[in-house]
Amino acid sequence: MTTLSPQLTEILKKLHVPANGSHKGQNGKLLIIGGSELFHAASRWSLDVASCFVDMIFYSSVEANNELIKEAKGNFWNGIVIPRQEIESYIDEADCVLIGPGMTRSEDTTEITERLVQKYAHKKWVIDAGALQMIQPSLLNQNMIVTPHPRELAMLLSKVLNQDVEELLKLTSSATNEQLHAWSTQLGGAMIVLKGELDKVVTTTDVYEIAGGNAGMTKGGTGDVLAGLIAALSCTNDLLTAAVVGSLTNKAAGEHLAETYGTFYNATMLITAIPAALQTLRETLEVDVA
Repeated sequence: MTTLSPQLTEILKKLHVPANGSHKGQNGKLLIIGGSELFHAASRWSLDVASCFVDMIFYSSVEANNELIKEAKGNFWNGIVIPRQEIESYIDEADCVLIGPGMTRSEDTTEITERLVQKYAHKKWVIDAGALQMIQPSLLNQNMIVTPHPRELAMLLSKVLNQDVEELLKLTSSATNEQLHAWSTQLGGAMIVLKGELDKVVTTTDVYEIAGGNAGMTKGGTGDVLAGLIAALSCTNDLLTAAVVGSLTNKAAGEHLAETYGTFYNATMLITAIPAALQTLRETLEVDVA
């Protein structure tokens, strides 16, 4: 497992864990808005991993996905499946909202994302995938985490900087810390989790680099797993802790799987490895286990 820097170690030590004697609902409530007629699995991956870390999940998708989740939910998580028209009845109760996994680049995605983000700008948000690709950057703020791969970051920045996506894509691989800080500022102060062989968690003042993982993590769905994990951790932690620990844990889980399977694993297997990976990270730091 990758040796952690003192900087990352201090963040990991801040991670909230449920206290003995706590009750259901006190350790996080997450709202997930995702899925589409085209992509069924993405939001389910986010859901599955989040269910390991929060007490309650409210899930809303298109009707086809809602029905699939209803069939499965009794087996593995405590949650409520809600139709899209009832989202606002639950959004205030949620500690964090994840939007985007499995959502397509469509007018419907734009409408629901921008309407809710604008109306509930004070909430913690993790904005991923389809929602990230369609949102206007002017709606982002410091309460939000965006989780782009390099092309998605270039697409988002192009709307602000009025520059060509391909040119910005070239810049993402060689951007200095100062440039990354500037991009976070230009995105309303939103935290950026730039996914890659080396993840970068970017704020307006700091850049945290998280190495690790392996080529097995290029498979579809691993980004949805990361988004679900970060969103779940955001329910009971500050956004920086959630982003850094989420990235560390996701990569550590991939490394654990590689010991047995090499690169021959998928997103579902990654989810099953994540709880043990986080527990191992905490035990390595000699953090008391609740």
